[in-house]
Parts: sequence; structure tokens; C-alpha cells
Amino acid sequence: MSDVPPDPIAIDVGDLVRKTVTSLYSHLVTRPTGRAVRMAIETQLSGAGGQSLSLIDLSEVTILDFSCADEVVAKLLQRYLDESVHDAFFVFCGVHEPHRDQIQVVLERQGLIAVAETEPGAFELLGVPDVVEAATWRTLEQQGLVTAEQLMDVYPEEEARSALDRLVERRVAFRSSVSGQYHALSRLVQHLM
Repeated sequence: MSDVPPDPIAIDVGDLVRKTVTSLYSHLVTRPTGRAVRMAIETQLSGAGGQSLSLIDLSEVTILDFSCADEVVAKLLQRYLDESVHDAFFVFCGVHEPHRDQIQVVLERQGLIAVAETEPGAFELLGVPDVVEAATWRTLEQQGLVTAEQLMDVYPEEEARSALDRLVERRVAFRSSVSGQYHALSRLVQHLM
């Protein structure tokens, strides 16, 4: 991992749907449509170098079914959990009620977690974090950044510090390999929102 977080890349899924499947509507309702959109996202990421942080904007997607949530969210996350492929982090924004349940279900099925903006400026951890991971993530989200010097004060329990490292492994937090700073992904993509 790098010392500094990568510059975020904004990816508008509604725009990708219109370009990829030549539809006037931003509906993600078939697995082939979801697969085409995921592949378009992966193509954009392939030019990002060895590390990327992507803001996946679902705000223009009107309808999102389970198969597309599986393709665009779960399979995308699964692909990049293996560092040898590409060191990628994702924040899903514009996740409204019509999307939230589908995303939650596919993440639960795959044992994944993801950072999602569910209201303007309000971020949530979707999927299946354990209780300690969820509490640890909320603390990091509130802090925005935890330096190596602050780590013991912010997370005095070993269990929480271990959970913080798991959150980095699960790609919902960023840690600098040089400075040891932990970053909340939501803060890293703020200027794109």
C-alpha cells in the first residue's frame, strides 16, 4: 500500500448504463446489464495504476434488481479483495431505499461489507461486519483520520485495533503503509460529492 491515498475516481453508473446498454433509462434490471456495467467500471480502473479509490455513484439509477446489485457491487468488491489484481477501494454513493435492500442482501450472501452514502453526507457500513468491526468503523468515520500516535487513545482495546486492520483488509478503510495513518473512505471522496 501507498503512503498517501490515491486520488478518487468518480464513476457515474447511470451514465455507464446509458452508454453501455444504449438505453435512455438508468435501470439495472438484468444480469447482463449489470455485468456490462461492472466490466465498464473495471476498464476504467485498469488505467488507474496499482491503486484506486472509486466513488461509484448510483444516484441516477432508478431501478436496481438483485442480479445487478450482485454484479455491480458484490462481484466488483470480490474481484478487488485480492491485492494481486489491483489495490482498489470503493464508496457507493446515492444508495437510496430502492437500492439499499438489494445491496444489503447480496453483500450478506457473499459475506462482504461496503461503505455507502445513504443520505447526503451520511455514510453507513452495509453488509455483514461483526459488532466490533461496525463500532470500530463508526469511530473511524467520526474521526476521519487516526494517526499512529492517536491509535492507542482512539482504540485502547486490542480487539478494536485488530478490527481496524480487518476493515483495511476488507477495503472499507485505508491505511498508509508508511505513516500508519488510518483514513475513513468517506473523507477521502468528499471533494467529489
